[in-house]
Amino acid sequence: MDHNEISRDGQDKTKSSHHSPPPRAHSQLRTDTQEDGIVSHDRLFPVAAFSGTLIEYSLPEAMRITAELGFDGIEIACRSPHLPLDVPLQEVRKVRERAEELGLAIPALAGYVGYFSNLTEEECKSALEDVRQLIQIASVMGVPYVRVFPGAPNAFKAEEHHYEQAARYLRACVEEAAESGVQILIEIHNQTLIEDAVSAMKLQGLTGDDRLGFIHDAGNMYISDVDYGAESVQQLGASLCHVHVKDERRMAAAGEEGTFVNLTRHGNEAFMQCRLGEGEVDHAPLLGALHQSGYSGWITLECAAPYPAVERLAYDLKEIQRLMAEVKAQNQG
Repeated sequence: MDHNEISRDGQDKTKSSHHSPPPRAHSQLRTDTQEDGIVSHDRLFPVAAFSGTLIEYSLPEAMRITAELGFDGIEIACRSPHLPLDVPLQEVRKVRERAEELGLAIPALAGYVGYFSNLTEEECKSALEDVRQLIQIASVMGVPYVRVFPGAPNAFKAEEHHYEQAARYLRACVEEAAESGVQILIEIHNQTLIEDAVSAMKLQGLTGDDRLGFIHDAGNMYISDVDYGAESVQQLGASLCHVHVKDERRMAAAGEEGTFVNLTRHGNEAFMQCRLGEGEVDHAPLLGALHQSGYSGWITLECAAPYPAVERLAYDLKEIQRLMAEVKAQNQG
């Protein structure tokens, strides 16, 4: 997700400027990828766009753009103006129908719900109702995964009671989701309880339910300064259900457009959101590890670099296809 969306209300206070089914066929592939000798069948994994990267567009427009760029699917941001929790179910059905018309799969819904770890009991009950609404939307839409956040603080600051409270309510989320054929996923995210694979598996162990899955996000893990390569893939094992991709780089200070500040174990650090390959997150080892592990799920591109939204998505799709083609060639050599 965009680092400017981590807080419970979706506003960043530090801003300064089991796998899903294969994708349906899509006839509109980008011509520039064909000219470069890279076509969609070079993709090791189906690729979705995060609708949040197109938040200035309406959801129908974001879906149209995603299809025209040649993505296999779209991961929808479940917040206004795209898909708020109070959306009428008839509108949810229309979104599903429109996706089918465009040849787009919807591999996951990006929820902004949960945050159980440091809420009061009454707030947790209210948050659980929000999760139930998200599950219902996913069930009507036929989406297998929904994202739920465990809450703060950073893993390096968290105490046992934070994990225990989050686990207690996540256990309830997992059980209710399973009744609707939906799986709860936690995104490995800086400034939350789950900043690396170790803290992820710790939380799963406390829930006592291996149906709690995880979203691997190398960009977030780079910010937290933890391993995001082969070791993290091995540690997550079958609990790695979905993958987010974006690039970042450390900065001496924030202030430029596209920069933000996060608390890490090194203190308050500044970062720049980058297009794929222009930052410091090396995704090639991750893609190789995913391929070797037999991962068959999705990759969602989340670029929030300071470029026009359509331009940056097109750029990142071309770059991830290039990286996947290289990994594929190395494994065939």
